[in-house]
Amino acid sequence: MDSASPEWHVPADTLSVDDEVHVWRAWLDVPTSQVESHLQTLTADERVRADRFCFERDRIRFIVGRGLLRNILGRYLGLEPDQLCFCYKLHGKPALTVAAGAPALRFNVSHSHCAALIAVTHDREIGVDVERIRVEAADIEIARRYFSPHEVAALEALPAHLRTEAFFRCWTRKEAYIKARGGGLSIPLDQFDVSLASGEPAVLLQTRANPQEAGRWSLRGLNPGPGYAAALAVEGRAWQLKCWQWSK
Repeated sequence: MDSASPEWHVPADTLSVDDEVHVWRAWLDVPTSQVESHLQTLTADERVRADRFCFERDRIRFIVGRGLLRNILGRYLGLEPDQLCFCYKLHGKPALTVAAGAPALRFNVSHSHCAALIAVTHDREIGVDVERIRVEAADIEIARRYFSPHEVAALEALPAHLRTEAFFRCWTRKEAYIKARGGGLSIPLDQFDVSLASGEPAVLLQTRANPQEAGRWSLRGLNPGPGYAAALAVEGRAWQLKCWQWSK
């Protein structure tokens, strides 16, 4: 987690993202009345997707997450949540369909366990990732399989008690970057390096396929709450971060 991450505030009634990046934090375990309210905003195909989940808990979290996304984006566009239409890019990254007069609003979503983050900005690519920190998942063999040699060496150089959080700092920063790129697993995770040590700024250090690529992106660590790690990747550098807490 990143101690320099801004605190989470309740947003103003009027929202604009001109030269800003907004990240919303929300919790997916909500009362039944809120689940039903979110369900009413979903399209028929989204309801079908929800019904494919084997476990009711996962079905509910999908409904709430999708409903939150619709509510949040609707606030920026001045539209009701059920009026939004989504499309999907080549590797599955969601986007808003082009509408007459609508701004070039970009967004990305991530959820883990009961935490969800929704990142929103204007006319720049963006990716966000949140992960629940699990000691059993932060295995050095997993790091050797997916991380770059530079990252593995940095992880192994840390004292054992610092490795779990460093593992998840690395993982979320890498995931946020490939999500921002929109390339999915077509971008090999070991072909670029990110910083991971505690107290170190979140940085995309190197991209081997195209060395100039690293300069195009900004990384930022986020602190979604105890037991979670998160990161944000944004195209360009001239932007300001604001973190909002969903309060309805």
